[in-house]
Amino acid sequence: MDRHGLICRSIQENPRITQREIAQKLSLSLGTVNHLIKECISLGYVTQGSDKICALTKAGKDFLEQFRVDGAVVLAAGFGSRFVPLTFEMPKGLLEVFGERMVERQIRQLHEAGITDITVVVGYLKEKFEYLIDKYQVKLLYNPEYSNKNTLATVYHARDLFKGRNVYLLSSDNWLRENMYHAWECGAWYSLAHTDGETSEWCVSFNKKGRITDVEVGGNDCWFMYGPVYFSREFSDGFFPVLEAYYEIPGTEQLYWEHVFMEILNGGWERRLKHAGIRLPQGWTEPAMYANCQPDDQVYEFENLEELRKFDPRYQTHSDNKAMELVSQVLKVKESEIHNIKCLKSGMTNKSFLFDVDGRSYICRIPGPGTELLINRKQEAAVYQAIAGLGITERVIYFDPENGYKIAKYYDGARNGNPHSPEDISKCMGLLRNFHQSGLQVEHPFDIRERIDFYEMLCKTHGNILFEDYREVHGRMVELMDWLDSLGRPKTLSHIDSNFDNFLMLPDGGVRLIDWEYAGMCDPLIDLAMCSIYSYYNIEETETLLEAYFQRKPEELERLIVYAYMALGGFLWSLWAVYKSALGEEFGEYTLIMYRYAKDFSRIVQKNLQKL
Repeated sequence: MDRHGLICRSIQENPRITQREIAQKLSLSLGTVNHLIKECISLGYVTQGSDKICALTKAGKDFLEQFRVDGAVVLAAGFGSRFVPLTFEMPKGLLEVFGERMVERQIRQLHEAGITDITVVVGYLKEKFEYLIDKYQVKLLYNPEYSNKNTLATVYHARDLFKGRNVYLLSSDNWLRENMYHAWECGAWYSLAHTDGETSEWCVSFNKKGRITDVEVGGNDCWFMYGPVYFSREFSDGFFPVLEAYYEIPGTEQLYWEHVFMEILNGGWERRLKHAGIRLPQGWTEPAMYANCQPDDQVYEFENLEELRKFDPRYQTHSDNKAMELVSQVLKVKESEIHNIKCLKSGMTNKSFLFDVDGRSYICRIPGPGTELLINRKQEAAVYQAIAGLGITERVIYFDPENGYKIAKYYDGARNGNPHSPEDISKCMGLLRNFHQSGLQVEHPFDIRERIDFYEMLCKTHGNILFEDYREVHGRMVELMDWLDSLGRPKTLSHIDSNFDNFLMLPDGGVRLIDWEYAGMCDPLIDLAMCSIYSYYNIEETETLLEAYFQRKPEELERLIVYAYMALGGFLWSLWAVYKSALGEEFGEYTLIMYRYAKDFSRIVQKNLQKL
């Protein structure tokens, strides 16, 4: 950290500042400030007047220019899972604190310091940030890996904004009480907060000059990383060659950018790069970063909704969130009485969160984007009504047939079914068999032909279907559907989405089958097919499933019918995934696996039909 630069900056920002005030502002002793000012005077940067008040010379202003801040990069790509359900609707950085959005407060503070070259790195709900371009003239940079990689990758995608420049690196969800940004910064720094007890934060050691010498995750009575960061061009020169190397190394996908800095300090980077066969440019020097210690009430990184409630009382009663308002109304409690909110793993169709009220746990389901085209919620409500007497499903206490919002009691200690456990397979197939034999009916069918045509239309509406041999495979699907129709199979109420994640294994040995949004009248063997392809079963594993359901070896016709539905289900869900990807949701290899089921099992059925 250039101390002469800090002296010059203090005088430039406040020409009437005294040496005592400089000492207080920079957390230096008065004697140290007196000595530094004498050095600045001897260097021609400063002239001293009466009452220890100094003035900056032209040489001092020229000297200060090397420290001018060129811009800021604001990270805003992440989901913010600890703030569900608020972040289901709004990125965390756009949440308001005392009536002001967190990212807007930081942008305004940057503008007050004269910093207007601001780039916001976006990903999740990126469209929500678009208005900032017009309101504050910021730029947006999209991170295509926001959903499956951590901040190392985010900073990597923004790397060109740092090279050769002095740049703040900020998080959109920080809240700063006082403006801590400046037009000039005299060395790279990380904002630090102090804890008097044990912490799991990133704890920092630094020497007498403030240079950070070590970083460890977890510590006691220490300073820890908390809030804004500043990258000088000198720091970036040393830091980004290592970060770029890390980005290329497998296994670093979930690292924070701070992991790179920590391993630079502890030497771990040398082992990692040597193992990967990567060498840094000749003449590389270790980047220096300094501690910027802040008082307790200056920087806030809200970890969850509970912390935000304590800080901004408005969130205790009114969060402006549809799901929270619904829970409050249904359970007849204030929002402040909704606790322990946790994001459950988002499903492929819906999003859900777990919460507690009065010591009892519940799940709230929120339909995902585009779901209104895929799911008829009135039909789903009719299914829940039809099966209510069986006692095999979740304990639903609220269901809105218009929009699909659902609140259900949570089964403490329950787990999802294991598709590779013989005991779980036996129990789940027993429930499915008894359900099929119950004779329950609803008015609506699940027509796989109609669904395939509908999903194909959605895909074409949102862009071309991506499979090169789609027309040929579609023709095989039509042949399978014609054959199935010719059999005149009886139809019963079927679940359709009978994957093992939807079977709950209860602590008392019971089993429940949840999420009936696709259910309708259909050939019950479709449920066996769907269960198989959702579990990524091969033929042998599928055979085990069928034997558990039938409690005997399946007949050849039964087996071929299941295989036909496996092909059709794979085809259907591959189209579904293509459509969802057009809405911005990706499911990795799922699309390819489902399409492969369509091709492989249609060939198996057609080959064996020739033998019958």
